[in-house]
Amino acid sequence: MSDAPALPTTGREWHLLSRPVGWPKPEDFDLVEAEVRQPGPGEVLVRNVYLSVDPYMRGRMSAAKSYAAPYDLNAPMTGGAVGEVVASNAEGVEPGDHLLHSDGWREYATLEAGKAAKVDPDAAPLSTYLGVLGMTGLTAYAGLLRVASFKEGDAVFVSGAAGAVGSQVGQIAKLKGASRVIGSAGSDEKVELLKKEYGFDAAFNYKAGPVREQLKEAAPDGVDVYFDNVGGDHLEAAVGRLNLGGRIAVCGMISGYNDTEPAPGPRNLMRLIATRGRIEGFLVGDHYDLRPQFVEEVGSWVRSGELKYRETVVEGLENTLEAFLGVLRGDNTGKMIVKL
Repeated sequence: MSDAPALPTTGREWHLLSRPVGWPKPEDFDLVEAEVRQPGPGEVLVRNVYLSVDPYMRGRMSAAKSYAAPYDLNAPMTGGAVGEVVASNAEGVEPGDHLLHSDGWREYATLEAGKAAKVDPDAAPLSTYLGVLGMTGLTAYAGLLRVASFKEGDAVFVSGAAGAVGSQVGQIAKLKGASRVIGSAGSDEKVELLKKEYGFDAAFNYKAGPVREQLKEAAPDGVDVYFDNVGGDHLEAAVGRLNLGGRIAVCGMISGYNDTEPAPGPRNLMRLIATRGRIEGFLVGDHYDLRPQFVEEVGSWVRSGELKYRETVVEGLENTLEAFLGVLRGDNTGKMIVKL
């Protein structure tokens, strides 16, 4: 036992000091040195290797009632993470195992083993369990196939299409036989990426002109499915191009996350009557029953190279906040990951 490495006694973790109004500011947060609690019965101590930063975290910084509890002030924040077990007091988990869990935004996490899932670094790179094979990928899979009831031959429009979720939605639609896949993104470089690497049939830079006009040109025959990551003018444009029986799956509305005043709603919702259209919001947490099917199908596409993915990797725990703000600005191509 004397040869066992000493366990860490302190580690850095991000705390929320005040609830942001509008865009989060650095002074709303603090990176603090805190005591690392040793694992009790049924618990493990994990050294985090990769952290996830995601748009939904902005909502948890607010005290407003929502689907996820707000972050507590002056306490460690949470989010998806993959790490290596350094100490275990839980049956079936050994030091050296790798776990996927939700105690991110910190170097070390002490948690119940039952609230984590083992992942295999030999089957896929560890970072993919936070992105293409993780919650991000399942969001794309469940939102398109179950919530939007995608069927072969559908024309699909995806907003925020160069992001982690959107890029997967478009590719899954193509692999499942979509007649046409259209994406919007925030730069000409991302538009080229959508067409050349991800196989979108058409794509446009939403900053280059009105979304309504660009979507009409890209989808002359309308759309059957709209996967919404943005809201605002994108949602209004999609409603305007919706075909008979069209479906809209609302995953996120990042255009309004930092608004201090309510954003105006789409002005053309009456079209849903004529088109018999449907809009449905969803949370990935309601669709975890699809996970085995998702991992098997998408995992095979990733291994074969049929489904491509990008990651934007930021190095260092101290840069986690900047990585998060980058997601809100749209700096990332694909999944934003923090490597510790």
